Amino acid sequence: MSHPLLEIDNLSIAFRNQGVTRTVVSDLSLQIDAGETLALVGESGSGKSVSALSVLRLLPQPPVSYPGGDIRFQGQSLLHASEQTLRGVRGNRIAMIFQEPMVSLNPLHTLEKQLYEVLSLHRGMRKEPARAEMLDCLDRVGIRNAAKRLADYPHQLSGGERQRVMIAMALLTRPDLLIADEPTTALDVSVQAQILALLRELKRELNMGLLFITHNLSIVRKLADRVAVMQQGRCVEQNSAQALFAAPVHPYTRKLLDSEPSGSPVPLPADAATLLKVNDLSVEFPIRKGVLRRIVDNNRVVNNVSFTLRAGETLGLVGESGSGKSTTGLALLRLIASKGEIQFAGEMLQGRSRKQLLPLRHRIQVVFQDPNSSLNPRLNALQIIEEGLRVHHPALSAIDREQRVVLAMQEVGLDPDTRQRYPAEFSGGQRQRIAIARALILKPELIILDEPTSSLDRTVQAQILALLKELQKKYRLAYIFISHDLHVVRSLCHQVIVLQQGKVVEQGECQRVFAAPEQDYTRQLITLS
Repeated sequence: MSHPLLEIDNLSIAFRNQGVTRTVVSDLSLQIDAGETLALVGESGSGKSVSALSVLRLLPQPPVSYPGGDIRFQGQSLLHASEQTLRGVRGNRIAMIFQEPMVSLNPLHTLEKQLYEVLSLHRGMRKEPARAEMLDCLDRVGIRNAAKRLADYPHQLSGGERQRVMIAMALLTRPDLLIADEPTTALDVSVQAQILALLRELKRELNMGLLFITHNLSIVRKLADRVAVMQQGRCVEQNSAQALFAAPVHPYTRKLLDSEPSGSPVPLPADAATLLKVNDLSVEFPIRKGVLRRIVDNNRVVNNVSFTLRAGETLGLVGESGSGKSTTGLALLRLIASKGEIQFAGEMLQGRSRKQLLPLRHRIQVVFQDPNSSLNPRLNALQIIEEGLRVHHPALSAIDREQRVVLAMQEVGLDPDTRQRYPAEFSGGQRQRIAIARALILKPELIILDEPTSSLDRTVQAQILALLKELQKKYRLAYIFISHDLHVVRSLCHQVIVLQQGKVVEQGECQRVFAAPEQDYTRQLITLS
């Protein structure tokens, strides 16, 4: 009798904290056959990642326990397997792509050393044949100039490139089962399409099973054979992908499907004045070589970007990873050196010292992509949100600061009673609201939003987009919205600039560009989204 490749049978998972045991997954049953893709979807905190980590027993016991059920790989129990048996399965027969590459990659080792370690440990390969296979795999996941990049360290790669390296590391082991936990979150649509095509190809080539965890339903449509929907630790619906998208049964599944970005940007006021004017913005990074690290050349990563932004207007910056989107944002904030003209509210920003820029800082704020990195884990929500007030309004009393924090939290939909909690005690969506409140409390005129919704599931993403539109309408805020999600850009932005390798490929009114793109690259991005 043949067994399924992976079988999760009535699994329950519990966490014990300070003497209290809490069940986080209840009676979960899933099955994956060889060559099949099962997508596991649901909001943050629904139990998706915890269930996936349990397959390889990667959660510490205690505090984690398994009150009921079993996990079987080709008929063999993994929950009751010895550590020696698990070592033979981990990496060799079951590989995993983790969600956050900077946590998984060693910052002290080059890519070559980390990739070779995988091939050496799991396939016993020697250096030369291993190098050839590393280069081939890096090329297949979309790393340009792979031979040169092998000497790089993780911090020298963009977020999307780091994620591609993680995918390459998992695929090098040629596993029977691949568990992919949000592997395409940080990737733009063209690389995303490339990775999905590669996964489909390897599935056919290796007859590999795939457990794909995501909140991106458009990917699920393209990749999955079957879909399991989780809510609050329970599987509420499971069906073939075709049947589930055509006729979802459970109300929660219908809610997820209805959360795709939609709607139009906030109408632009007729009397909107010019707020930001940028002419020929360019950014170069020096290339240093030799023992003395002399500058031998310059790498231009942003090339002559120009635009005008009005009060209450949103400009979308889109393009692949490494196209210069985030670098443009940092240059506008004067956090990195640049050439060209940046004129804000009639005042030139270029040429000003750090001290001269300080009076303008509160008028231009930023919300970064990952609240886990941008929020100080040692400060509570009150301290994080009031931080800007301490710098720009030092005369305010502690009571006045706290009152403003309460108002800011209410404005972004957070309970002010939670202001003494620390970032780890909030969900991903709540942490992003804290980041928005921190920017909003200074009453800025312009907010630069760098991928603010990419790490959020669709329902939370819809809430954040609605919040941004509401705030824009109320305060006539201008936004520069950096994203690779074209559905979100279409919903929020009045103008759009398409960047490729630092150059403007196409630029104009958002609806016009989406309806009738003039350039092949723009058409490709829209087709793949």
